[in-house]
Amino acid sequence: MTILEYIGVAKNQLVNAGLPPDAAAIDAEVLARHVLGWGIAKYLSDRKNVAPSIFASKYSTVLERRTRREPVALIIGRREFWGMDFEVNQNVLTPRPESELLVEETLNLVDELATQHFHLVDIGTGSGCLSVALASELPTIQITATDISHEALTVAHRNAIRLGVNDRIKWLQTPYLEGVSGTPDVIVSNPPYVSDAEMATLPPEVRDFEPRIAVVSGPDGLDAIRALLEITAHRMASSGHLVMEFGAGQLAKIQDAVRGYRQLEVQKIRSDLQGIPRVIVIKRGAISIEGS
Repeated sequence: MTILEYIGVAKNQLVNAGLPPDAAAIDAEVLARHVLGWGIAKYLSDRKNVAPSIFASKYSTVLERRTRREPVALIIGRREFWGMDFEVNQNVLTPRPESELLVEETLNLVDELATQHFHLVDIGTGSGCLSVALASELPTIQITATDISHEALTVAHRNAIRLGVNDRIKWLQTPYLEGVSGTPDVIVSNPPYVSDAEMATLPPEVRDFEPRIAVVSGPDGLDAIRALLEITAHRMASSGHLVMEFGAGQLAKIQDAVRGYRQLEVQKIRSDLQGIPRVIVIKRGAISIEGS
């Protein structure tokens, strides 16, 4: 059989496992290229050739994992984010394209502030994708990245070393800002924001394979977000900013929560490619804590 024929059979197998046909076709090709160790150019030129003898058994193994709905990123051990390949495993949330909005909005803030000398903290860093992406774009800043998971920080540390920015990121195993010295000028965070009840309804790729601690945040999904607002109101530098991702349908509740702090102001809301509000930029004003 040719490689292309194997991929056709694999697509049908993945469709039978519950994947949409378009996604099944993409996954079948990506997994084939992973097994072969081929880039896209090599694949396009040689996909009609007879498959190597060792291909069938290796391809069958990864397909079996995908039919159990294990995400492709975990099978191949990496995920692209901000034009870079990040190591991922079961200990970290797999980076999503919409989270690149966090990087974009943080870079926009830097342009507005007209300085690259400030204290930036990435809370809940996971794979380190936000810290590494920002460090690659802002070579003069020092970033502190926190996470409560030692395993996640180990992955993040490896990513930063491999991508050449580890010397400018300080890693701390801690919740939120505990143990972080200084006053943050910018906090960027992709916190957990799924409710306990909603977790059971998510696709098996998320429900069964993503670290629950990075996904679920209380009865309404807003526990971590409320904690971040409290930190922004009381630990952030005056005129500092929180750049935060949130879930579908949560915007109104977040705006209500922000209105509970006189020193906080919503500056900007960004929607993802599906038109769903996804990222919020919140500024801390100069009102003193005593006046809150």
